[in-house]
Amino acid sequence: MISWRTSSYSHYEENACVEVGTEPGLVRIRDTKQAGAAEKTRPVLVFRTATFRRFLAHLRK
Repeated sequence: MISWRTSSYSHYEENACVEVGTEPGLVRIRDTKQAGAAEKTRPVLVFRTATFRRFLAHLRK
């Protein structure tokens, strides 16, 4: 089971809310505003952990 948490950089009033879920080797990202959608139909981005770390490092430049 994936444990989801809301990003500390989310701003609900600006429609910029995301949740991050991790499991061994993977990081998943989904839109908080779609919480009412069925889990099977809710879009989720999936990254390998190493790829996600490189993505974050690039954003921090």
